[in-house]
Amino acid sequence: MKIQDVKNVCVVGAGNMGHQIALQCALSGFKTVSTDVVPAVLEKAQKFVEGYLPGRVQKGKMTEEAAKKARSLISFTGDLKEAAKDADIVIEAVLERIDLKRKVFADLDKYAPPAAILATNSSFIVSSRIADSTKRPSQVCNLHFFNPALVMKLVEVVQGPHVSDETAQCMMDFCLKIDKIPIHIKKEVDGFVLNRIFAVIQREALWMLEMGVASFEDIDKACVYGAGHPMGPFRLNDLTGIDLTYDICMSHFLESGNPADLPSPSVVKKVTEGKFGQKTGEGWYSYKK
Repeated sequence: MKIQDVKNVCVVGAGNMGHQIALQCALSGFKTVSTDVVPAVLEKAQKFVEGYLPGRVQKGKMTEEAAKKARSLISFTGDLKEAAKDADIVIEAVLERIDLKRKVFADLDKYAPPAAILATNSSFIVSSRIADSTKRPSQVCNLHFFNPALVMKLVEVVQGPHVSDETAQCMMDFCLKIDKIPIHIKKEVDGFVLNRIFAVIQREALWMLEMGVASFEDIDKACVYGAGHPMGPFRLNDLTGIDLTYDICMSHFLESGNPADLPSPSVVKKVTEGKFGQKTGEGWYSYKK
């Protein structure tokens, strides 16, 4: 697959990341189908699109013509087979569960055209753990967007040992087409590039909090007003999901058996209390107002 062959995109999973990725593709001129097995999630995604586009027009960020064109290019369906049948690129953005992703990719391998590239947006499950559930492993890769996908420019294209050079190049070119800045990651490593760096910052921030060195608010202020970060590690953790941090740590621990990989007591406490961050209305900070 080469970039000039890419006309249709399918995004599997219409949650916060999925529907924003889908809309970004439509805004960039690709015919895009957003699909999800949960009707309420799909309905919420459609409402987001129908509210977002007029809002951008009202703010002078987009012409009415561009908004109408984007809306005409994006559609929603609960039927995965229908969504993937004409796709040149499929981007999976479902829950971070390896069993679920392997099932989705096995289905996509049956439904999507043979030449289609199948990409996972996963931030920590590498595509080599998924590729063998398909008959096209050289066309399966990680395409990792950052939250919020409509705003964040960076996308990580991860070329595992099974991924062909043609697939990697096509995905790099695709990112440029949808107005993103891609980086080419040549080896599968935990956390890829940016999250691997952030993991060190987050680990140190949690250690300082639990040792009573400073409050999480002051640690965030240090990163924002001292290091120039747009937000501190705790505010960022609320945005990405404290439950995701827990899942990643547990996944690493189950693979390594190293107690150092276990989630910190503070993270475990938040997850036990159901305080996952913005999506639950409370995490390190409160979002209930």
